[in-house]
Amino acid sequence: MVPLSLSSSPLRTTFPLYCNNKINNYNNNKAFLCFDVAPSSCSLSYNPLRFSVEMAMMKKKKKKKGFGAVCYAAPLTARNLQWISTVSTAVLMLAKGTAVQKSFIVPLFVLQAPASIISWIKGEYGMWTAFLAILIRLFFFIPGELELPFVALLLAIVAPYQVMNLRGTQEGAILSLLIVAYLAFQHFSRAGSLQKAFEQGSIVATLAIICITAVSGLLLI
Repeated sequence: MVPLSLSSSPLRTTFPLYCNNKINNYNNNKAFLCFDVAPSSCSLSYNPLRFSVEMAMMKKKKKKKGFGAVCYAAPLTARNLQWISTVSTAVLMLAKGTAVQKSFIVPLFVLQAPASIISWIKGEYGMWTAFLAILIRLFFFIPGELELPFVALLLAIVAPYQVMNLRGTQEGAILSLLIVAYLAFQHFSRAGSLQKAFEQGSIVATLAIICITAVSGLLLI
């Protein structure tokens, strides 16, 4: 900034004055200026010492105000909820220690799986996976825990578009919530008590059902 000074007397009175620093546009800082007034003088000058002290005090105040831990919560979007439901459904398919009718998990998977998984299943890789699974099933024995993922794969491939259109709708969310409520009722009623449902043998299935139930309720909201 170019200093501007008009003076004709050694006696001066200094007043602090803030103004926008138009030369430095990097951070829109404010420069500290001195406006000197005397009986026959007028002075407008830049004071770098006062400016540096003032900026240090402003930074110190900002640090005090901004001190503390800041927590960021990941958004519970529909896509994230669908991934949580898919993982929990896969765990419940393979989990032991529960007496639920696991065939109800297959339509639940089709209704709540993310669109990326459904697109992969209906694509070329999904077709080849189903074809190889059928060949293996014809000539080899497949354990019962692996038959449910195979059936879910086939159901997603052959499902008509009227059924797939229920995905992401309120009707589909209500249907999923009814299926989950029935599975939760079967699991906790056949476990005998709430304490037995959280024992070591069935805690995995219990946590999976709780996650699926919570996700189904959030998707309905």
